[in-house]
Amino acid sequence: MQIDLYINEANDYARDIGALVLHPHVSVIHYDEAGEIRHTLNRINCYGIFMQEEFPEGLTYGIGTYHEGNGSLMAYAPGQIGGKPDDGTRRQYHGWVLIFDHDFIQGTPIEQKLDSYHFFSYHSNEALILTREEKEILTQLMANLRRELESQVEAPAHDEIIVGYIVLILEYCNRFYSRQFKEMTREGSDILSRFQQVLTDYYARGLQRRGGLPSVKYCAGELCLSPGYFGDVIREALGESPKDYIRSFIIMRAKNLILSGRSIDQVAAELGFEYPQHFTRMFKNATGQTPRQFFDTQRRK
Repeated sequence: MQIDLYINEANDYARDIGALVLHPHVSVIHYDEAGEIRHTLNRINCYGIFMQEEFPEGLTYGIGTYHEGNGSLMAYAPGQIGGKPDDGTRRQYHGWVLIFDHDFIQGTPIEQKLDSYHFFSYHSNEALILTREEKEILTQLMANLRRELESQVEAPAHDEIIVGYIVLILEYCNRFYSRQFKEMTREGSDILSRFQQVLTDYYARGLQRRGGLPSVKYCAGELCLSPGYFGDVIREALGESPKDYIRSFIIMRAKNLILSGRSIDQVAAELGFEYPQHFTRMFKNATGQTPRQFFDTQRRK
């Protein structure tokens, strides 16, 4: 894969397309003012938010290729690759870009909350599809942030205000993704039934015999979702993590196997546990009883 541009610092992209450089560690670009620009496949070593009216067909994003033409938002974390290889054409885009260096956010509220901004690890089919109202909110925040950058006030509060705007943008991204998750899991959505079917098929195909217990990563992959996005959708729908749901599925399956008269060793092996004691520990943590105690209790009923 031929990389056209390495974005090692926040302003590397601005310099490449001829946009203004307003701060040593933060770049806000208004595509509408940049004119026609070339395509580039970028190695991004900063944090980036790209909000556009229309992304180019065949855009590389995360580990896949993006095909959605509507206005969307994509987020990049250091080390990711994104963009489209330079094919000699130039195009006018509409929207905003925010790029900031990791060094700039060290010790700030952003760094403290980075783990909650899961959208930095989402994949190509998981971009945020913005509503008109959401676009307006983010557009206003981007414009306000750029005005603050343009002021270039030499005061300690200047960088604090910049950080504050970035936090607002990221928090709104979180809120808008939550809206998107809710829409995915409304009545009529089949993601939950598909999740359960993935688990059922896993055991029906005997995959636990070589792969052990089903993992969140495996289930997400079967549903063509990244683990982070998958986890957020399931938490929104069920109020629990995919890991918790998988554990509940395994415990229910274990109860049926125990009541069928199989030994603890047999049940553990059938479920995909490497050691029976690991199964016993999980079962007791989940039910408050050992498998033997559960069997004896049920037999007395």
